Amino acid sequence: MDVFSSEPYRGNPLAVVLDAGDLTAEVMQRFANWTNLAETTFLLPPTDSGADYRVRIFTGSEEFPFAGHPTLGSAHAWLEAGGIPRQNGVVVQQCGAGLVRVKRDGGRLAFAAPPLTRSGPVAERDLTRIAAGLRLPRAALLDASWLVNGPDWIGVLLESAQLVLDIRPDYAAMADSRSA
Repeated sequence: MDVFSSEPYRGNPLAVVLDAGDLTAEVMQRFANWTNLAETTFLLPPTDSGADYRVRIFTGSEEFPFAGHPTLGSAHAWLEAGGIPRQNGVVVQQCGAGLVRVKRDGGRLAFAAPPLTRSGPVAERDLTRIAAGLRLPRAALLDASWLVNGPDWIGVLLESAQLVLDIRPDYAAMADSRSA
């Protein structure tokens, strides 16, 4: 799938495996690693009666309870494969984070993210590494918070949009910016 684009090879790529009910988690993980994409999803029958289908989301190395572009791409693939939602105009996707309602408006899909599973302050050692990775002085990070409902994300507040646009990250310096 090309998520976020109607033009081939312009979107955020996603592999979607339909009818994955017979696959083990180990096979799913190996397949996701083989695709070499950011995420690969596997669609299964729901275990929650309120859902239209269930999705499992894998990266090359781990399973996520939720992620944004896999939610949209999976809903689109399910609909394209002939899926018929139980509710008019809404696809209900079951994932590790619970039920996610994906609204259909013509050919467009949208959803509200599930609640955060982790939020709050970020340790100073992590902020120091993030600032180094962004090639900014530590004082440039005005605020920061964990924003987790799938992958671990840390949101940082900077002084201006231009400062964000000017960032040229040092990915090696940021590689170890996650905390348990």
